[in-house]
Amino acid sequence: MLQILRSLRPSRSTLRYMSSLQNSETKSDLITMEETLKYQDYFGVHKLFTVKDLFNARVHLGHKETALHPNMKNFIYGSRFGQSIIDLDQTTLLLRQALNFTAHIAYRNGIILFVCRQPQLIHMVDKTAQECNEYSNTRTWQSDIFCASNLAFGQEVRLPDLVIIVHSKDSQQYGEHRAILDAAKVGIPTIGIVDTDCNPNIITYPIPGNDDSIASARLYLDLFKKIINIAKSQRAKDNVA
Repeated sequence: MLQILRSLRPSRSTLRYMSSLQNSETKSDLITMEETLKYQDYFGVHKLFTVKDLFNARVHLGHKETALHPNMKNFIYGSRFGQSIIDLDQTTLLLRQALNFTAHIAYRNGIILFVCRQPQLIHMVDKTAQECNEYSNTRTWQSDIFCASNLAFGQEVRLPDLVIIVHSKDSQQYGEHRAILDAAKVGIPTIGIVDTDCNPNIITYPIPGNDDSIASARLYLDLFKKIINIAKSQRAKDNVA
């Protein structure tokens, strides 16, 4: 019986051959950056949230009907007691598109800049940027940052690959945040939360939703932080140089 068992044991050459096959299979399973674009949802964005999560975070609550921006009419579901109600089905689709784009930027080692000037949200924005090893600007915006960066910083610098604007209004003048226009001038894609009183037109990926409540802002920031960290972890798993 012992001799039979020994005869069934694979030889060292066979083990080396099997090991080489496993290594070759592992290498063939590695995916390139270009191949990730062939997948509709390579990073699993659809698993991050549901329409109910948006509803519970009060994302659907807009401003009064009298404050409705004409360019936001297509994103309105209806009104209740004079308050505009945002269509969460559209928000879900646009938010997932924005998260997917963010993931691809992070996967390619892109620089992501969070921008916000609302006092009640500044600490949350700065903390989110730190937790995903990205950048934030929550101070008074200077156009030289994008439009004349060599003068602003005294040397050539790399501009961000994506700007995420948590609140598209400036807290002081209550006009459109200047970073939106400056990013468009230099060709930097933007993601912006647009409430019913905002203009979504020059934002690359507008996301219709409540931009005033702490609950909704926390949801947005948490989703962006999660997808950025997921993309960076996936990059390490894929062994992308």
